[in-house]
This record gives sequence, C-alpha cells and structure tokens, in this order.
Amino acid sequence: MAAPKKGRRSSGSQGYPGRALAVILIALVALTGTMFLSHNTTPRLGIDLAGGVSITLTAKSDQAGAINKTNMNTAVSIINQRVNGLGVSEAEVQTQGDKNIIVNIPKGTDAKQAQEQVGTTAQLFFRQVLAEQANPPAVKTPPATPSPSVTPTGKATGTPSPTPKGGTPPKATPTSSATTQGRAVTDGLKAVPGKAPTPTPTPSPSAPPAGTLDSTIPADLQAKFTALDCNDPKQRLAANQGVKPENKVVGCGERGEKKDKIWYKYALGPAVLDGKDVSKASAKFDTQSGNGWVVDLSFTGGGAKKFTKVTTQLATQQPPLNQFAIDLDGNVVSAPSVSQALPGGSATIFGSFTQTSAQNLSNVLSYGSLPLTFDISDVTTVSAALGGEQLRGGLIAGAVGLALVVLYMLAYYRGLGLVAIVSLLVSAALTYTLMALLGPAIGFALNLPAVCGAIVAIGITADSFIVFFERIRDELREGRSLQPAVARGWPRARRTILVSDFVSFLAAAVLFAVTVGKVQGFAFTLGLTTLLDVVVVFLFTKPLMTILARRKFFANGHKWSGLDPKGLGVQAPIRRVRRRTSTETKEA
Repeated sequence: MAAPKKGRRSSGSQGYPGRALAVILIALVALTGTMFLSHNTTPRLGIDLAGGVSITLTAKSDQAGAINKTNMNTAVSIINQRVNGLGVSEAEVQTQGDKNIIVNIPKGTDAKQAQEQVGTTAQLFFRQVLAEQANPPAVKTPPATPSPSVTPTGKATGTPSPTPKGGTPPKATPTSSATTQGRAVTDGLKAVPGKAPTPTPTPSPSAPPAGTLDSTIPADLQAKFTALDCNDPKQRLAANQGVKPENKVVGCGERGEKKDKIWYKYALGPAVLDGKDVSKASAKFDTQSGNGWVVDLSFTGGGAKKFTKVTTQLATQQPPLNQFAIDLDGNVVSAPSVSQALPGGSATIFGSFTQTSAQNLSNVLSYGSLPLTFDISDVTTVSAALGGEQLRGGLIAGAVGLALVVLYMLAYYRGLGLVAIVSLLVSAALTYTLMALLGPAIGFALNLPAVCGAIVAIGITADSFIVFFERIRDELREGRSLQPAVARGWPRARRTILVSDFVSFLAAAVLFAVTVGKVQGFAFTLGLTTLLDVVVVFLFTKPLMTILARRKFFANGHKWSGLDPKGLGVQAPIRRVRRRTSTETKEA
C-alpha cells in the first residue's frame, strides 16, 4: 500500500468553516452593538437628502492679495480641506462668479464652527505681550458710587488673578490696582518632551532685553489700549484692521471656561514669527504632564532659529513681558509665558484648551492661510423637502434592483439562491452599520450618488456568488460529488472574484482621488462595498457552502437544490465491464 502524501489535504477536507462564520458574526454583532450604544442608528445624510446650510463668501480687495482665478482656486482648495478633510462629509466648495465662493454644509455638521473656519484668513503672528488687562462686562452701579479709572502701563497693571478651576468666581468687579505679579499664568510654552531646553541665566529685572524685542508702549498705542472694549464685537473686529506685521497692535483674547469666560485686552509688540514659520500643528491630549488638551508646534528651519532666539530673550523678562501672544487674525488665542529657552524647532502650547478649541487651532494652522480676505455675505438654510423625495426615490430604486436580483437567483439557482440572499443580507447589514458609524467618526454623509454606489454594489456582490456557484457546477459536470466540487471549485472562483473586485476597487480609488464633491461619495461607497464583498464571500458564503455540502438536500442533488444532476446535464460515469472470453472446444 502506498503511503499518503504529506502536506496535502484530501479533496474532501474543508478546514474549519465554523470558525470563519463565527468571526464575521462576532464582527457584525460588535458593529451593531457599537451603533446602538453610541446612538448612531442611522447614517448621516448629505445636503441633497437632508438639507443643510449654504454660506456665501465674497472676496475683499485689500492688501491680502489680488482677486484672480489662481487665488480663488487656492482659497477653494484650502476651505475644502478645512470643512471636508477626508472628502466624504459631502461639504461642497465651489466658486461663483469672480469674487464669490459657495460652501454647502450638510445637516449634522457644526454649521457655526464651519462658518468660523471657512472665512478665517489665518494670518498667524507671534508677538511679545507688552501689557494685558482683564476686560469684564460693564457692571451697573448706583450713581453715587464712582467708577474706578483704568490706566494701563508698560508693566501691565490691571489684571486680576484668574478663578481656580472648580472654584467660585468672585462677585466683586476686578479693580485697576490688581497687579500681574504673582498671578498664575494659565497658558504656557514648553519644549517637546525628549528635547531638553538650554538653561538660561535670569538677569536682574532692570536689564534690558537683548536683540530685536521692543518693550516700549508709545502714547498712541496706550490710548488705543485704554479705549478698547473687547466686549464689543465691532471694536474687536476693528482693532487690528489695516495693521502690518511690523506694527505694534492691540488685540483681544477670551480666557476661562464656558460661563466663566472673560475677555482680556492686550498691547502687543511687532511680529517676530508668522504662520509661514510653522511647518506642522497638531492637537493631542497630554496624559503625562496633566495639561489636558495641548497643541504641538513644529517650525521650519528658519523658523526654528528665530523661535529659539526669541524664547531666549523672553525668558529674561518679567511678567507680562515674558509672554508670547499667538495672534490669529487679531484674536489672541493664547498668551503662554516663557520661562526658559526652547531650542530644537518644536514646542507645545498648553493652557485652557478644550478638545474643540485645540483641534480648531491646529486645523486652521495645518491647512495654511487663505490668499484672500473674505466676508460672509449670506448664510442660507437649505430645505430638506426635495431631499426627502430624492431619498425616497433612491430607496425605491434600490429595493426594485434588489428584488430583481433575488427573483433571478431563486429562479435560476433555487436552493443556492437562498445562500446568495442570506449573503446579501449579511453584506447589507455590514454596509449599513459601517455607514452609520462612519458619520460621526470621519464625517461621512450619505448623498444621492452614494446611494447609487450602494445600488451598483448589489450587482457586484451578486456577481461574486454567481462565479462561485458556476465553478461548483462545472466540477459536478465533470462527475465529482458535491464536497470535492466545493473544495476544487473555490480556488478557481477565488482568483476570479479577487481580480474582479480589485478592478472595481481600483476604479473607485481613482475616481475618489481625481474628483471632488458628490462624486467622491459615490466612489467611497463603491470602494467600501467592494471590500465588504470580499469579506462576505471569504468569511460567510464559502464556509456556509462547505457546511451545506454535507447536507443530503444539496449533497444528493435534490431538484430544488440548484445542483440537480439532470438539470446540470451530468451524465452517469461509464462503468468498465470485464469481457468474458469463451473457450471453444477445438475439434481434433
């Protein structure tokens, strides 16, 4: 007897199909549970299906740049990155005429936050703080009580101590005699962990700063500082209009948390760095030092040298002259103090950041400055009435297409058609749960082209089942039983399915890369469902067929199984019969 060949399975061996089924069912249960626990039970709809907000931006003719086609296209690209970073949130950004940009934001997006980001020119400057003072809302007092006068000086008197987190804010109005000495600065700049700062000797307070920093406050700047009321939005907007980087300016910044927020006004020196010196900005939650949300900054080669020089000079100053104001479009988003030189071209801004504020700052800085200055000329809410009709039509089209596929599979493949239908239901469940979870995760919005992509995917998925079933039938026509037919037909079907799905996924990837707007939604959905087709066929349909091949209904070729030998034209194998040789008695 010949010994069996090692390392080769018999044709009837099918591995462990139960394990593959368990994997995909566990994944489906996990996704469904996550969907319900996060309360995201429905996909987020695009603006053409659920309505949204339409913002019109109008370019202004000023020193920011010339209004031409190149600058407008650059602005569209930057705004699109800000509101639609992954390209699947279905936010539309397009030009209209020579000066207008239309931004359509679907329902479910924070329209107020997007409105703040789309028109922000993001002119970032790093300036030395010359003076700062709390600017609380005006408190009505009795006529007999005189109001204290506020006279800011170069030593920045008039700043009260901030309220500790969780504490009770004082009821008394901060007085002008409060001094910054001993005040706990809530914001700070520190070196990135792992890069030790260079120790800097601290001179006497009377020692003048070395280098280019100018800590004097001219009379006209002090007058502006005294008259500035940061509680007035118009004054905040006009405070920095028409100023140049080399000018000394006044500005406003809001500090505190939620209801305890209070405006501060600042006198700031000339810009010593600008946004072009920043190569990268990212927000993260700092768990090591307990600073909460921080923003990591990385500077360019030239910016790193300037940053090291300036922080070395600031570290020798007394508060508030050692503070580094981050001036974004005239708004002081942070005024961290510098206690030591920060070499290495990297730094971390920490302070009273929330997740939203930290991410907004890093997002705007990462995508760069707009080449033009824009005014928001119109904000319109788009009705969802038309979108409801379009969604209804898309769902009807999808249901009709699915019904036709189901009828064809049942009529042609009978019992095998039920396997295909169950596989389609598993694929549909995975697609739905992923779409519902991708809405809050990456901002995915289901628009009308995305619905079309899902309908097209029904045909792609059904095609994979057909390829597998036909390979099994071919093996049966060659005279094999069902279990070996499934085992031998799968490798041949697998190659065909992978090649077909790869072509579809490649087309979707190219379409996603070279298009914008709604077409990207179609490409994303098509690519996602193509990947799910591979997962379902490998982890569900094939293992299910392996198990069903052991059942008599399919193994014996029942006429309703779709594997009936007569229906397939299988001929019974010809049996070889040994011929009997007759011995005739020869006559002598």
